[in-house]
Amino acid sequence: MLPSAPHLRDRGQEPRISHSHRPLLGLPKYREKDDKYAKKHPPWLLRVPLALCGLRLQLVVLNVRAIPTRLGRKRSMFALLFTLVLASFALFARFAGRNRRWPGSDGTLVFKRESLARIWIWEQASGHHPSYRTPPPKLGLKAPYGNPAVPPLLPTPGRPKSTAIAVGPKRTYIQVQARPPHVAYPPRPIPGSIADLDIIIERCDFGEGKYVRDCLEFMRVSGGLDNGNRVRRGNLQDYQYIFTEDSASAPAYIPPLEDLVPVVRKGIIRSEHEDDGFSLRRHGDSEPPVSLSSPAPLFRYSPENACDHDDPRIFHIYWTGPFTDKPYMAILSFLFTQPTGLHLPRGEDNHACRPQLWIWINLGPAAQVSDSATRDLVAELKSNIWAAPFLHPRFKDVIHFKLWNTAEQLDSIPETREWRRFGKTLFKSSGHILSTSDDQDNHANLTGSLSPALYDKLSVIVSDMARFILCHKYGGIYVDADTLFLRDWEELWNWKGAYAYRWSWHDKYNTAVLRLRKGSALGHFLIRTAVRNGFDFHPFEITKYLKDGRLSHLLTRLPDAIFDGAWLNMEGYQRERPPQPFFEKFEDFFVTPVVDSGTPLAVGFHGFFSGAYSYHFHNNWWARVDPARNWPDLGPHFQDDRATADNSEDRRDLDWSTVLKRTFESYMRGERPSMYGEYLVV
Repeated sequence: MLPSAPHLRDRGQEPRISHSHRPLLGLPKYREKDDKYAKKHPPWLLRVPLALCGLRLQLVVLNVRAIPTRLGRKRSMFALLFTLVLASFALFARFAGRNRRWPGSDGTLVFKRESLARIWIWEQASGHHPSYRTPPPKLGLKAPYGNPAVPPLLPTPGRPKSTAIAVGPKRTYIQVQARPPHVAYPPRPIPGSIADLDIIIERCDFGEGKYVRDCLEFMRVSGGLDNGNRVRRGNLQDYQYIFTEDSASAPAYIPPLEDLVPVVRKGIIRSEHEDDGFSLRRHGDSEPPVSLSSPAPLFRYSPENACDHDDPRIFHIYWTGPFTDKPYMAILSFLFTQPTGLHLPRGEDNHACRPQLWIWINLGPAAQVSDSATRDLVAELKSNIWAAPFLHPRFKDVIHFKLWNTAEQLDSIPETREWRRFGKTLFKSSGHILSTSDDQDNHANLTGSLSPALYDKLSVIVSDMARFILCHKYGGIYVDADTLFLRDWEELWNWKGAYAYRWSWHDKYNTAVLRLRKGSALGHFLIRTAVRNGFDFHPFEITKYLKDGRLSHLLTRLPDAIFDGAWLNMEGYQRERPPQPFFEKFEDFFVTPVVDSGTPLAVGFHGFFSGAYSYHFHNNWWARVDPARNWPDLGPHFQDDRATADNSEDRRDLDWSTVLKRTFESYMRGERPSMYGEYLVV
């Protein structure tokens, strides 16, 4: 807008008149009836001039005088009275009512505050909260209680006073790095070492303006993945997030059971008659008070006691339909990166701490499983070129194919046994119900996504539910089948809390990676809340459940950089400083853009989101991983003649998916070692 004339005169300039401000000739003459109409029918909106910093602005506001003239005196009075009553009711409900929510916002909570407090205390006393983050005040915890997962801290000005007493062992932070001459490959993580996820959040949180590129370098340097190629100089003390515990510095602390389930008369929980600020669901009764068993003795790693038998290292993957190159890639990446012991001769590779990969196969939609399903599964795997190699006896202690039966799994834990009463509304995702008998939904009976137009919605909904059931029943970590392992997860296994990661830039969870402890109070809370909210396990709904229950700190939400490094770039963020490689869309993994097509062959696996624990390529089930050689190329030990039908010539430039597939396969053929320099022994 043009500055005012006095402003120009102050600068010694003459005011200029633009052509739009010159007097115009031939204007229509003034008519009195137009003025009378304007007085009788004033406009709804008025333009109010405003001068700000030498600029002339206009604000558009509601014309109060227009209400009685246009609606009439009686109608305007009724509208004004109705508005005042509605506003008063809304303000009272939000700030003075018991639930303290805006009208119309239905909560998801089905547990009362006392149960929520018990869940928090049980998780913390069990060592499942290795963080200094304190419980929300609304949980009402007053008496101090022990946290055996964190060491005592020296008093620090400005640090909030916690209701928890830190009684955990001393931590020693380390930086993993091999010593010459053994620098050709990065070293395995130190057994028993633990990742401090609080530090990772501090260094990698997108919400605090941290870049994925910097986060990956931070984790790469601390984990020793730049071994032999370290170019970062100077003081690297800040590049540390991995620690070991001194088990002799603090005894394992287990409070008595009566301290874990506090009652009102002890003063730990405020009186239920006080306004607690929680909002239970308006439809349906609340859950009964949660009943919790005593926590198991806390596990402390030592060379003599290296394995926690109550916490088996199981990775869960869920798959529906014919086995394809996508779960094949996930299995190969698991073998290439994880400490399976397959580099040792048979008989010497038996140790309880090595991770296992459980692939849960659903042969048909929903619960349609026949009596001969187990035989059908074995026959299907044997006849499938992508699955058959992993039935080799060499992998019998590492890779396990499991039959998924929805009805059997839902009946196997008490939290979901009421599933039959939901009938056709059982499969729900973020409020949307998908019925398997709905003739209008042609996708209900798909077993696998064949294209973007034919997307298997039902399997996605079942997998959202399956990950919580599997982790709660068996323990372990669930990962989506479209996930590639990029490094050893030792430090993540030893962090005893639960976690998922952030949904890109949204302030929500993504459960493509989900860690829950077996039979935990948090798992009980999440599953029962999802069941009581219509069996809805969508990640957005999980976010609501935790927020309404003030339990978000118990499911640590990690930055997506460590599991899903390309996601923010897909959403248009951080493109001025993207990580390596730079993907503008998830399809770039399978069809690398021409401008970057020389990178995959040049930098290979070690230049692919180095530092991250995994890469999630988000579906794309229909895209070929290796178009020219669309079959498993694993050598004579793990394949037969069926796998060599297609032997087309290579493209000149190979895509990222092709380079990674062939890297994993060369390890299986014995032509190169694993990521950590270990050769497969068959």
